[in-house]
Amino acid sequence: MFDLLLLGIAEIFQIRILLIILVGVVVGILAGLIPGFTVAMAIVLTLPLTFGMDPVAGVAAMIGVFVGGMSGGLISAALLGIPGTPSSIATTFDAYPMAKKGKPGKALSIGIWASFLSSIISLLLLVTIAPQIARFALLFGPWEMFSLIVVSLTIIASVTGESVLKGLIAGLFGILIATVGADPIAGISRFSFDIRALRAGIPFLVVLIGMFAISRLLQSLERTQLNKDQEDRQKEKLENVRFVLQPIKTLKTVLSKPGTLIGSSTIGSIIGAIPGAGGSIANIVAYDQAKKWSKKPEKFGTGCEEGVIASEAGNNSTVGGDLIPTVALGIPGSAVTAVLLSALMVHGISPGPLLIVNEPNVVGGIFFAFFVASFWMLITQFLGIRYFMKVTQVPTHLLVPVILVLCVIGTFVLNNRLTDLYILLAMGIIGYLFTKYKFALAPAIIGVILGPIAEVNLRRAFMSDPDWTLFFSRPISLTFLILTVLSIAFTVWQTKKTNARNKANA
Repeated sequence: MFDLLLLGIAEIFQIRILLIILVGVVVGILAGLIPGFTVAMAIVLTLPLTFGMDPVAGVAAMIGVFVGGMSGGLISAALLGIPGTPSSIATTFDAYPMAKKGKPGKALSIGIWASFLSSIISLLLLVTIAPQIARFALLFGPWEMFSLIVVSLTIIASVTGESVLKGLIAGLFGILIATVGADPIAGISRFSFDIRALRAGIPFLVVLIGMFAISRLLQSLERTQLNKDQEDRQKEKLENVRFVLQPIKTLKTVLSKPGTLIGSSTIGSIIGAIPGAGGSIANIVAYDQAKKWSKKPEKFGTGCEEGVIASEAGNNSTVGGDLIPTVALGIPGSAVTAVLLSALMVHGISPGPLLIVNEPNVVGGIFFAFFVASFWMLITQFLGIRYFMKVTQVPTHLLVPVILVLCVIGTFVLNNRLTDLYILLAMGIIGYLFTKYKFALAPAIIGVILGPIAEVNLRRAFMSDPDWTLFFSRPISLTFLILTVLSIAFTVWQTKKTNARNKANA
């Protein structure tokens, strides 16, 4: 594998290709920070532009977009509290509160370093143990995937806010709206109530943009919120300058949490290697595990440094994990790497287990392009950070219409359906009411994302074999179910411990 990396250096270390990767990273960051413009969409738009390039240059461009896009969601998540991509949902939990406390520069800087370092860690895993992790990922059938999602759903208990009951209601609401529309297996319309707009289902990205972005905009229109925003911006000015000029200080902050950084990066790499999992799951799972093992879990959700590190490390490390089955076996781990494999086939290269043997220069190019893209991402983000933070100084009455237009455009281009805009408005109003009555938004989004994956894999499992005991007799599935029980028990214990500590302090 290290020999392949040396081949990749020879392929990539050319001014032309280095600049192509830089452009890809910038495009990815811009796509990632706009709500609704996913990394997959950016990669698809990039694909036609690579047809005139040689295979290594074309793949390098898409790797740049991939890395930039995964880190771009941090910007809107931290500064606006709106996830730029589905894989930056958990980033809003602590990065946005940190920014609201007058430390947007710190939130962005910690997130950028966590993104960069986790990418390097996942690259090391990709280079050293890609075949082993890929073989493990291939052991996952529908039973294992269902059990993994069940573990992930227990995260709802960790992000319920002040009321566990309200959090569970929000989670069930998310799962419920995910069932609206066409049945994922049979294709039959269900729970649409003969309403035309609901027959095609409710896309989770529309729910995400509506509940986070539109509801946030509705809140900002309130006079009390306007006053609060103005006060916060006055506090931010000195803090902004201090942290923009001292990125080394935030690097030390990230390195002072090695357990969180390495653990979240490993979780992201492994989940990224599982076909169909992806960054949205890794982002949330990494955050949840960091909270469970933290000495001060009550700090999470209030602007905690560990929370930002865990969410961004879990998110960005999925890039290396995603490439593991792609390179080792020719199996795409996500829609993004599926497009990447399509680009290789356009250039006459057949992906598969023999890709490393037949095209070592291309594989080495992928490795080193990932490495270069991570550095370009770091440099680009830090050079742009002072401009990104100017968003916090824009008057609310000017910022709201701009964000609203971007949300509407991002929603419409998903499926080119006008009905999605009605759903966007409805989800925005529901999200506003949720916030008004102290219901956490995160559980609802988790339910929307994970609910359909759980349903599909549960039904596939029973279609393959109706014996329900297979969930307990298959070792990996059983392990995940045991982890589910332990996760719930640990959360209950941790909650009681935190409540007891708060009472003692009171």
